[in-house]
Amino acid sequence: MEDFNGKGYNPADFEDDEELDYGRSDKNNKSIVGYRIVIMILAVILAALSALYFNIHRQQQRDYDLLKVDRDSIQSDLGRLIVEYDNLKITNDTMTANLEKANALMEDLKRERSWNLAKIKQYEKEVGTLQTIMRGYLRQIDSLNKLNSKLIDENISYRKEISSVKLRAEVAEEKAAELNNIVRQGSVLRAREITLTALNARGKEISRVKNAARLRADFIIAANELASPGERTLYLRIVSPDGYTLSTESVPTFEFEGERLTYSASRDVDYENDDLPVGIYYAGSGFNAGTYTVQIYSDGYLIGSTQIALR
Repeated sequence: MEDFNGKGYNPADFEDDEELDYGRSDKNNKSIVGYRIVIMILAVILAALSALYFNIHRQQQRDYDLLKVDRDSIQSDLGRLIVEYDNLKITNDTMTANLEKANALMEDLKRERSWNLAKIKQYEKEVGTLQTIMRGYLRQIDSLNKLNSKLIDENISYRKEISSVKLRAEVAEEKAAELNNIVRQGSVLRAREITLTALNARGKEISRVKNAARLRADFIIAANELASPGERTLYLRIVSPDGYTLSTESVPTFEFEGERLTYSASRDVDYENDDLPVGIYYAGSGFNAGTYTVQIYSDGYLIGSTQIALR
C-alpha cells in the first residue's frame, strides 16, 4: 500500500508514531498535573499568608483602637483632674505642685507619638496617683465643709442665744430706764396753787397792775416722798401779755433742756419733803393789764405753770 506521497504504507511505522505521541502526551500530562499541584500549593500558602496578614492587621488595628481608647480615657481623666485641681482655688504649695504636674502630664500626652501598652500603663499609673491625691483633698475639704457647716450652725445658735440675751438685756434696760424715768419723774418737785399779785412800793396789794412797783408769785411746793430733801433753787419766769419775759438789767439765765432761758427772779429754799409755801418777788414798773404767764422751774424741770389775768 502506498501513502499519499507514493510511498508504500507500513503499519509498523504507524505503531512507532503512536508510541512516540503517546509518550509525549504522557509527559505533558504529568507536567500539567505538577504545575497544577504547585499552583494549588502556592494558592494555599497565599491564602494562609493572606489570612495571617489579615488577622495580624486586624489585631494591630484592634490593639491600636484599644490604645487610642485608653489614651483618650487617660486624657479625659487627666483633663477632669486638672479642672478639679483648678476649681479648688486653694493656696497650697503641694496642691499647686500637683496641678503643675497634671498640666505637664497633659502636655506629654499631647506630644506622645509612640503609643504602646507600657506607655499606657505608665500614664494610667501617674494619673491614678494624681486621682488618689485629689480624692484625699476632696475628703479633707468635705470634712472641713462639714466642720464649717457645724460651726456655722453652732454660730447661728450662739448668735440666736446672744440675740435673745441681748434682746432680754435691752428689754430689761428699757424697763429699767422706764422705771428710772418714772422714779425720776416721780421725784420731781411740783408747784401748785400758783398766783400772781400786783404790789405797790409799800408792799400792799393793789387792783391795777399799771400802778404796781413789783409782782409777787405765790405757790406751794408739794410734798413728795420720792424727792430728795435739801436745798433747791427755784426760778420764776413771768411772761407779759405782749410775750416778753420780765427780767432785770443783768438779764440772768438758767439752763433748761439744752437751752439758756431768761428768768425774772429766783430763790433758794430748803425742801424737807413736806408742803412748802414759797413767794418770789419781781421788782419793776410799766406793767400792762392783760394775761400773764407764770412758770416755776427747778432741777432742770418745769414744775409748775399757769396764766393769770391782771387788770
